[in-house]
Amino acid sequence: MSKKEKNSDQLIAHIIKGIEEVKGNDISILDLREIENTVCDYFIICNGTSNTQVNAIVNSIQKTVSKGLKDKPWHIEGSENAEWVLMDYVNVVVHVFQKHIREFYDIESLWGDAKITSIESSY
Repeated sequence: MSKKEKNSDQLIAHIIKGIEEVKGNDISILDLREIENTVCDYFIICNGTSNTQVNAIVNSIQKTVSKGLKDKPWHIEGSENAEWVLMDYVNVVVHVFQKHIREFYDIESLWGDAKITSIESSY
């Protein structure tokens, strides 16, 4: 396993932990590595029930990744209205949606060639 893959796996694990700590819903991992000309290796998609929860998820991810890996996102976009927040960790991009916005944009079907893994929540 290459160092890049190991780092991505650790980052994904910490991101998912951050999402689960504030009860983010419908977590999916899209593996984009087999698709040509993608901007990153993975998308992680989840949703919250309100803009307050979306912001809580984003903050939890940042705190968990920072504490566990001493890493921070290269860029965060959309936290002003918190309907769709994008967190760019370079190889991994996190999309945190409100449920109705996620259904409207339906990123999973836009990236239909990606291998999709759904994470079962324990709550």
